[in-house]
Amino acid sequence: MSDALLVEGGTVLTVDARDTVRVADILVENGRIVRIAEPGRAEPRPGTRVLSAKGALVVPGFVQTHVHLCQVLFRGFAEDLPLLEWLSEYIWPFEGAHDEESLSASARLGVAELLLGGTTTILDMGTVRHTDVLFGVARDTGIRYVGGKAMMDKGHLRPGGLRETTSESLSSSRTLAKTWHGAVGGRLRYAYAPRFILSCTDELLRAVAKDARAMGCMIHTHASENPGEVEAVREATGKDNIAALADRGIAGKDVILAHCVWLTSEEQRLLVENDTRIAHCPSTNLKLASGIARIPELVAAGLTVGIGADGAPCNNRLSMFTEMRLASLLQKPRLGAEAMPAKRALRMATIDGARALGLDDEIGSIEVGKRADLVVVGTGRPHMVPRTDPATMLVHAAETSDVTDVVVDGQWLVRDGQLAKLPLDGVIDDAERAIDRVLDRAEAPDALRAHRVQAALARAGRR
Repeated sequence: MSDALLVEGGTVLTVDARDTVRVADILVENGRIVRIAEPGRAEPRPGTRVLSAKGALVVPGFVQTHVHLCQVLFRGFAEDLPLLEWLSEYIWPFEGAHDEESLSASARLGVAELLLGGTTTILDMGTVRHTDVLFGVARDTGIRYVGGKAMMDKGHLRPGGLRETTSESLSSSRTLAKTWHGAVGGRLRYAYAPRFILSCTDELLRAVAKDARAMGCMIHTHASENPGEVEAVREATGKDNIAALADRGIAGKDVILAHCVWLTSEEQRLLVENDTRIAHCPSTNLKLASGIARIPELVAAGLTVGIGADGAPCNNRLSMFTEMRLASLLQKPRLGAEAMPAKRALRMATIDGARALGLDDEIGSIEVGKRADLVVVGTGRPHMVPRTDPATMLVHAAETSDVTDVVVDGQWLVRDGQLAKLPLDGVIDDAERAIDRVLDRAEAPDALRAHRVQAALARAGRR
């Protein structure tokens, strides 16, 4: 079969420097876009596969800059809690209870949801162990993956499954980076992932800054998400979050900080000075009652801001359509109706996310020479009619169910709304079985007893 693909006749939102929109054919060869031409003029070679996008929108694959595939299995099991209790009472016990099989089930479920919703690239933070499993799932499913093991060498609330020494954390991260960074033609990349400053020693953070740069890897952590966390960091370090991280070398264009909701003016200045990147997670910031990040001000200051859904237990979906819409709407009551236009939200979900990952030369826009990460969004359902401004349709009307086709690296991964490399029924069955094992092993029996009953009732209702 030819590796060439013709995406034919769609309304193409290129998200290039001019936000060009045109009806065009896109010719893909060897995983890259080689021609964007008027319909019928792309001149494909014989044997080229054809993806008809007539009447549909074609956009760059969405780039989610903060995701936790290891948490997808816990969707709905940690509700109505603030951040620090959510972590210590539920999420950490769950993560610590993962084995390779349950982590694979969680990752496959997450990748299935992400691809079906048009997300083609993720920056993922794993749990402390079994990280090879996450990379294996990414390799086999075709998603573009940047990720790494969570690093946690401090904290008395960690369950046994998340406990590691400083040397163990660094050694395993180095091995993983050597194995996976740049694998599968660069589709997989490693990112050092110290969880957050409260769970990492100074020794670990300083070593991460050194090791990651020696390997050419990104650094990915959480910062200034929640008032309780911010105050705890001040008590522990004597400084605000961003300053404390910068003192330990965690700053710069190779660093992505998730959230950054509670920033002082001095912290914002530090972020700009160091060109540190930010992942905005609006749904999570609302659900955990953390607050609303001042994204328009950060963008106006020159910072690169991407978007992520974060984890399924604090969202509870992994939809970029949801996050784009919220990212736009949240700012309007505060700053005015013009504060976050649809085009800006779309850029954050595509080219700005790619820039945050240092991949904007390769992905994030539809331009000749770039990798062919493409999403086709249908416009035939009632909520997409009448057809108006395409960016507005995508950000404020479209849903994940409107995605018909997804291409990553020229590979057709979603075709007519169906996954090409993942058997969806099997993915769901595996996830349902895996959650039982995690609930049984988790080190929080009182907190989880009700969830075991709920899970059993839900399964009985499906039989």
